[in-house]
Parts: sequence; structure tokens; C-alpha cells
Amino acid sequence: MSVAFLVCALVTLCVLVYVFYLPGTLQMGPEKTRLAHLRERKDVVYENLRDLNFEFKSGKFPEADYQSMKASLEDEAAAILSEMARLEDPSGSLLDNRKGAGV
Repeated sequence: MSVAFLVCALVTLCVLVYVFYLPGTLQMGPEKTRLAHLRERKDVVYENLRDLNFEFKSGKFPEADYQSMKASLEDEAAAILSEMARLEDPSGSLLDNRKGAGV
């Protein structure tokens, strides 16, 4: 009985050390910037638009639902693109160039 108890205690101790042991240094991935997050989100929104278009053409969505979902996704994509443009050109020269071009 005492041998079985000793084996169980040893196995439990090994499992606890394996699960809760933290090495001295942890390897972290690269830090994600807001711009990188927005690029990923833009890709997801574009993919959702493609899927929505495909499913509408295959007859899975009524016209009204398709139009409202499409408008929502397009608005989100526009907001993402405008924030990306603002982050990529924080000086505002992008807006100055548009004003000069008559846009």
C-alpha cells in the first residue's frame, strides 16, 4: 500500500511540475500593431463580402437581407480603410494632396 501511495504521489508531483513550470525566458511572438490588426480585419471583411455575394447568388439570402448585410460590411470596410490611411499618413499630407487635386 505504501509503495502505491508513493508512486501516485511521485506521478502527481511530476504532473504538477510539468503543468506549472515556467522557464526563465518565454518566447513571445511579434507585437501586433494597430495597423497590422486593421489589415487582418480588412481581409476578413473582404472575405465576408465575397462569401455573402456567393451565398446570395446561390439563393440562400433574400434581397433585403443581402442588401442590409452588404451595406453593413461595406461601411465597416470603409471605416477600416479610412483608419488605415490615417495611420499610414499621420501628417495629414494625404488630405492635402486630395484637396490640391480637386477631390
